[in-house]
Amino acid sequence: MSDDAVLYESDGHIATITLNRPDNRNSMTPDVLAGFMASIRRARDDRELRAVIITGSGSSFCAGADFRAGLSAAGAEYETRLPNERSFGMYEPFLAVLDIEVPVIGALNGHAIGGGLGLALVCDIRVANRDARYGANFARIGLHSGMAISYLLPRIVGMPMAADLLFSGRLISGTEAAALHLAHCAVPAEEVVPEARRRAHAIAGCGPIAIRLLKKSLYRGAGWDPRSAAEAEAWAQSATLQTEDAQEGMRALLEKREPNFKGR
Repeated sequence: MSDDAVLYESDGHIATITLNRPDNRNSMTPDVLAGFMASIRRARDDRELRAVIITGSGSSFCAGADFRAGLSAAGAEYETRLPNERSFGMYEPFLAVLDIEVPVIGALNGHAIGGGLGLALVCDIRVANRDARYGANFARIGLHSGMAISYLLPRIVGMPMAADLLFSGRLISGTEAAALHLAHCAVPAEEVVPEARRRAHAIAGCGPIAIRLLKKSLYRGAGWDPRSAAEAEAWAQSATLQTEDAQEGMRALLEKREPNFKGR
């Protein structure tokens, strides 16, 4: 397998984008974000595509932010931006999935946590690994969510369940994710990508013009605007990032212990 941070493969009508940093759980490092953005541009510009699959290599789909490098690890150019702009900038490549006109299937081969869950949520269809873990654990480390997760979750699983998941920061299995309709189905790990491909081929067999227009109509009718929500979330996330609790939460996560929050 190539050493590229993100792999892109196309068989004519279906493209597969693979996050390829398994040793780092496919975290949102600068090379992953840059490679992902390039792959999204390639998929967006290919008029022959009828479906896109996004997956990861190894045991994780995406573990979210790379806390070893800091939450805003999205390249040196972000250091000149305001705090909220840095928070939004880290998620911008993943949010670019919203610009793909054909259906996008998240083949959630492994764990999807934090921003990794956000990447799953901006996909149109999600196939989960029944034994993997999924969740928005931001509150567990003293942070506000990012990438429009507080906007997307209630629209996908309903307000009461979104409140439970966001306020507790708990992780759920792929089986529970499917039961909550967070994922469309949950299958054994080795079946995740094949199931995503089956769904992609079913879509590719439909009228491509109709599918593109249907996707536009579906989200227009729902008043879907995750990007604006992500911009609003970035203010709250950047504010929590400055707190002592967030610093303690990130240290605790790296040290694999429970955090000692003090509310400041």
